[in-house]
Amino acid sequence: MCKICLLGGTGFVGRHLANNLRQAGWKVVIPTQQRERHRDLLLHSNQELVSANIHDQAQLNNLITDCEIVINTVGILNESGNDGSGFQKVHVDLPKKIITACQTNNVKHLLHMSAINADVAQAPSNYLRTKGTGEDIIRTAEGVNVTIFRPSVIFGKDDSFLNKFMALLRVPSPIFMLPSAKVKLSPIWVEDVVAAMLETIGKSEHYGKSYNLCGPTVYTLQELVAYTAELLQVKRFIIPLGDSASYKVAQIMEFIPGKPYSVDNYNSTTLENSCKNNNDLNQLGVTPHSVEEIMSKYFNTTKTHRELYSDFRNRARKSEA
Repeated sequence: MCKICLLGGTGFVGRHLANNLRQAGWKVVIPTQQRERHRDLLLHSNQELVSANIHDQAQLNNLITDCEIVINTVGILNESGNDGSGFQKVHVDLPKKIITACQTNNVKHLLHMSAINADVAQAPSNYLRTKGTGEDIIRTAEGVNVTIFRPSVIFGKDDSFLNKFMALLRVPSPIFMLPSAKVKLSPIWVEDVVAAMLETIGKSEHYGKSYNLCGPTVYTLQELVAYTAELLQVKRFIIPLGDSASYKVAQIMEFIPGKPYSVDNYNSTTLENSCKNNNDLNQLGVTPHSVEEIMSKYFNTTKTHRELYSDFRNRARKSEA
């Protein structure tokens, strides 16, 4: 049985990817420093949960011994501090170590998760700049066949995107103040991301390629939050905050545990998070699914997803008038 080392396998995308890899017949090795927190991952016969610090070069080298494929889905949206060192460690230093480990072990193929708008020179946030640097490191590595994926925001039943807004919307309040309300996004379903990655594994025609991955629809954040409220069947008057107010809210929320919204997040939202007519899903043979097509399945409602979609589009237009 061929073996894959899945870095980030305990995370949102990683768990979905691991499940599909097992079903496809791969043996999956997932490293973690908190093995006891992920006991559910020990239940699968062709999956190995290994205690390891992937930021230690020697441990990383040993971890991927005998692995034909390495997949990196490790990433953070916020760092604990504000100096960029957290992003540097995860998005720049780790890819360097992964490349070294792949070169040492003659790994056949490395799949790397980046992000839409990643750009070391022009991106407005530490998140996107370090993602861009990581891309450059992976792309220019000698002796390693690499494929890079650049998704828009990823959603699913167990995501940390729509679920964050669900939690906030459940707080009793007639109004909901929303920073960065007008930013445009093309959310992509996690299973569509996984399908795209599975399509490329070990196939030489995908070596050296980068793929932009987006859902079929561009929404504003306000439209998505309105739709989420509709799913929850709660009534909220959404107040979109302008750039100045959004920035001030980000400054304040920097001090809230977990950083639900930061100045770096705000800086990222100054760019449209979509593929802008350059969606590579079709090229990979994947038909993207919309937010309303997927998320409506998890809620009891008398309306179809088309009716819900029409409702929140109409409300969004009224709020912009």
